Amino acid sequence: MPYPETTDAFTVTSVDDWSNFTRQEVPLKKFEEDDIDIAVDACGVCASDVHKINGGWGRDIPLPLCVGHEIIGKAVKVGSKVKDIKVGDRVGVGAQIGADLTCNNCKADQENYCPNQLDTYGAKYADGTVTQGGYSSHVRAHQYFTFKIPDGLDTALAAPMLCAGLTTYSPLKRLGAGPGKKVAILGLGGLGHFGVLWSVAMGAETYVLSHSPSKEKDALALGAKQFISTKGDKWAEPWKFTFDLILNCADATDRFNLPDYFSTLKVNGAFHMVGFPDKPLPSIMAQAFAPNGCSLSASHIGNRPEMIEMLELAAKQNVKSWVETIDISEKGCKEAVTRVYNGDNVKFRFTLVNYDAIFGKRS
Repeated sequence: MPYPETTDAFTVTSVDDWSNFTRQEVPLKKFEEDDIDIAVDACGVCASDVHKINGGWGRDIPLPLCVGHEIIGKAVKVGSKVKDIKVGDRVGVGAQIGADLTCNNCKADQENYCPNQLDTYGAKYADGTVTQGGYSSHVRAHQYFTFKIPDGLDTALAAPMLCAGLTTYSPLKRLGAGPGKKVAILGLGGLGHFGVLWSVAMGAETYVLSHSPSKEKDALALGAKQFISTKGDKWAEPWKFTFDLILNCADATDRFNLPDYFSTLKVNGAFHMVGFPDKPLPSIMAQAFAPNGCSLSASHIGNRPEMIEMLELAAKQNVKSWVETIDISEKGCKEAVTRVYNGDNVKFRFTLVNYDAIFGKRS
């Protein structure tokens, strides 16, 4: 049975055949008073999608699975308790679609750390229904995790902000990036380019650390003050005690000599991770943190107030993500996830678009 009982989705049916998508109807959870149904118009393609479907983060995933958690579309149905969104509004959903909203974390605007949080795809509601993502015709979301998209933002460019954007904005905000601070963004990819955009927009003096010298031109075009190549054993020597914060957006941290990076931090500076490798971090002595009292930390997406603030900042300062669009289809989904996996000239995010051509006008 089609929508509203199901969503028309491009799904993965096997971890071993993760790049091939099958179009099929998958169930939506029962519609409730706090819910909003969204006819999807665009969905960003996140590295998390690939890590999930290829077993990089574990092979035990619910199948069939539709991924995609950078979703923008039109609200086509709203529950009786929904306050701020009406039918016809352009809205978005990020990487989180549920939480208990009653625990101490949720009450403190830390719902992204709720012990009962639900991912936008691959999680299970109490009734056993699996959450399904935005490579599909419709998404059903709780109002707390649905956000109005400011008029000044282009749909295809804004979609990746809902996960990659928030994942980088939140720690920069919480760790004090702004005027008078020196921030280094490590890794200039899908996450890293947002790190540069936000850090610059917040007023921080922003640098890019990368092992790929070919990315210098892009780093400067994004607004970085300087590009620093991490090739060579002594790359860190000129930069000791320089940065208040390193935001690590790379997923190859298991191959890094972390003490080199730590050495470039000011006293009590932070090496903060939002890029997560599939493999364990290298072993390290506790003494590596002592020369400058630095810390190693990580975070998970961001909260609702940060999402709203980030979108408003993007609209106010005309922040534009670097996006390549791909038409949604079995072929388009395959191309997108395969190129992300291979790092095939992705500069710097993909957004799946032209949903009406596949799913028709939806209401």
